[in-house]
Amino acid sequence: MARTLDTTPAGTPSTASPADRPPGVPKARPGNRFRQTAGRQHHAGPLTYALLVVAAFVSLFPLYWNVVAASHSGERVVEAPAPLLPGKRLLDNLSFAWNQVDMGGALINTTIVASLVALSTVLFSTLAGFAFAKLPFRGRGMLLSLVVATMTIPPQLSVIPLYQIITDLGWFDQLQSVVLPSLVAAFGVFFMRQFLVEALPMELVEAARMDGAHSLRIIWHVVFPVARPAMAVLGMLVFVQAWNDFFWPFIALTPDGNPTLQVALAGLGAGNHTVDHAVVLTGALISTVPLLLVFAFLGKHIVGGITAGAVKS
Repeated sequence: MARTLDTTPAGTPSTASPADRPPGVPKARPGNRFRQTAGRQHHAGPLTYALLVVAAFVSLFPLYWNVVAASHSGERVVEAPAPLLPGKRLLDNLSFAWNQVDMGGALINTTIVASLVALSTVLFSTLAGFAFAKLPFRGRGMLLSLVVATMTIPPQLSVIPLYQIITDLGWFDQLQSVVLPSLVAAFGVFFMRQFLVEALPMELVEAARMDGAHSLRIIWHVVFPVARPAMAVLGMLVFVQAWNDFFWPFIALTPDGNPTLQVALAGLGAGNHTVDHAVVLTGALISTVPLLLVFAFLGKHIVGGITAGAVKS
């Protein structure tokens, strides 16, 4: 009997009925077609682009209206309907806001405070996160629970003790009164601990110890390179939070002494029992521009670090 040649191309799904399947051959699983398309490049549809345009508009409109309000007079800003197109007073409002308070000194002070707080928080949080994640010691779970529990305590409860401490030390209206209470954060410790638990293999640490590396060398050559993506994200979050912090700096600093930007903005635009909202929004615009520049120059590096940390070798 002549045999019929199978001319079906390789890789073509079979159209044979279940009755024609030879004995012992398992039934094809429906999930296989999803695995076959795992390497294909998917293109966004019109609905995706429309949603992205709407999200971008909603995100950028407050910044746009801030620029619009800063280019009008205070009387026009509070009128109804509110202006939607830029005016002609932007340069005048910028000059008035810059000169009414020590905006230049406040900008320098805020840069110093935010940078020191971000660097110290990233450093100490990485060290503590590595200890909680990979170093076995007695009471590790209880100490971690206590650190996480401090996140539930409102910061307002520590205002009076902190104020008494800085006045006894003679630090009132000094930048160290704002920096030192924020050297480390419980959120940063928990964040770095959760990252290092999965990202840092214990075998890598043990191999470094077998090669004779001491603890500081392990931290510098093993822990820091692995934790770099999380450190970049944590540093960015802490820097923005310290830059926009108002509650404690407003208590520890004065607008006429060593103010940060947020403290300086509190005394901006006031006069004759009225507040010039256009000038206040101009000061807010000045305080926002440095953050936008930081994201513009460092955004690619931060995203690249996150992407590098998300790929497993």
